[in-house]
Amino acid sequence: MANKPRAGAVRKKSRGAPVGSGGQGRQALEGRKPTPKAEDRPYHPAGKAKLAKERFVAAGGKRTEQRPPQNRSNTGSAGSRGGNRKKDDDMELVTGRNAVVEALRTRIPATALYLATRLEMDDRVREITNLAIKNGVPILEVMRPELDRMCSIDTVHQGVVLKVPPYQYAHPLEMADKALASKKAPLFVAIDGVTDPRNLGAIIRSTAAFGGQGVIVPQRRSVGVTASAWKTSAGAAARIPVAMAANLTQTLKALKERGIFVIGLDGEGDVSLPGLDLATSPVVVVIGSEGKGLSRLVTETCDAVVSIPISAATESLNAGIAASVTLYEISRLRAEAAKRK
Repeated sequence: MANKPRAGAVRKKSRGAPVGSGGQGRQALEGRKPTPKAEDRPYHPAGKAKLAKERFVAAGGKRTEQRPPQNRSNTGSAGSRGGNRKKDDDMELVTGRNAVVEALRTRIPATALYLATRLEMDDRVREITNLAIKNGVPILEVMRPELDRMCSIDTVHQGVVLKVPPYQYAHPLEMADKALASKKAPLFVAIDGVTDPRNLGAIIRSTAAFGGQGVIVPQRRSVGVTASAWKTSAGAAARIPVAMAANLTQTLKALKERGIFVIGLDGEGDVSLPGLDLATSPVVVVIGSEGKGLSRLVTETCDAVVSIPISAATESLNAGIAASVTLYEISRLRAEAAKRK
């Protein structure tokens, strides 16, 4: 019986170039092969153009529809980089220390509190932190550039951002019925065409300061309660209900049927604000935009169109300032009437 050959003595067949002492470094000595032409490289623009031409000829000279790549991150359009970016969720951001304090005091179901790193711990920040812990709101410490990215460009967050659900609007007629059931004469403010959220925030703040029961915003062509409105209201949006009307004109007519007088503000109004006779009655004050003022249908619905006396050197007042002046005068007249009783 013949002996079996040793495993190491069996020469294995090579799958590639023949292995031997004279040919092991031959390919390295020969160097790299010539560089292919640009049109022969499929990743080169010239190669892509050649392949597209071949497809065009293969299709019989008819242009075939090519779908754009789906994973391109830089499309070259400005809208794809910022304005049309899809939000992670539908949450709203309350920014600024005063607004965040008021939101936490009213126990709004916030989902997260963001604090900037190395934030100066003043009394408001301490209260914010304590309220967040008490309400079970997670506290996250992030860098200031991250807070800047979360907020809009014109927002001053003061190193504090609170993430809250979208604002829950009240029903205007239900809000009116609740106010009518109380002993106090209702006082509401409605906006018509006001698109600046800072004006809305100022109106909400003035309504709370002068004893109003709520603010009414139209569903269309007017601003809603956004982060900027929260900021300007200094947290008053957490105390004063804001109702949304599907149709402002129809809502004002329904309020009139409930005995609430509708007062519109306009520079050309035929009734002067000082000593307003309707001040002690249930009223809703309608504020128009600074540029266009009140719309025609709303003006026709008003029981009185009131003007604020101002200097001839000033063309008009800001919507938020006009609301503050009017609400102060109504509050003053009501206080005087209460003293006389």
